[in-house]
Amino acid sequence: QFAIMGSLYMNACLHIEKPRVSLLNNGTEACKGPELQQQAYSLLSQNQNIYFTGNIEGREVPLGGCDVVVADGFSGNIALKISEGWGKMISASLKEMLTKNLKSKIGALLIMDQIKNFRKTMDYKEYGGAPLLGVTKPVIKAHGSSDAKAFKNAIRQADIFAKSDIIRRIEKSLIKE
Repeated sequence: QFAIMGSLYMNACLHIEKPRVSLLNNGTEACKGPELQQQAYSLLSQNQNIYFTGNIEGREVPLGGCDVVVADGFSGNIALKISEGWGKMISASLKEMLTKNLKSKIGALLIMDQIKNFRKTMDYKEYGGAPLLGVTKPVIKAHGSSDAKAFKNAIRQADIFAKSDIIRRIEKSLIKE
């Protein structure tokens, strides 16, 4: 059900025509992982309402190999927190390297636009939050450390969510299941 909801959301709100759905696992083979993941793989691979691309390893998630990642709550939360940590570490390391001496500062000035764009893609505040799917009203879950910018973007997302009619589409799709 979460694969269907995520796929419908990506289509309606982010305008991805055929969202790629993958299952977070410790290998790409269908037989990998604990029994829960193997059962989920079987169900997802048989579902005609989604474009299931198979298992995805944690290291592949940030590389854009899929649009919807299906995970159990525990593993998904760990993957999310690790990603946030890597993002912060990369940003801090870049800042340190690019301000180390005059030569690196000049180099940083030459690529400042690219640095800003890179930091934007790594900043959760740009996205505001994530949709809570499966409820009867639009809900965007924001990060606990969100600031005004993050909340502004969460409100923007909620507006898109509310205007998309996705809740009705999800209800209709899940009733068919």
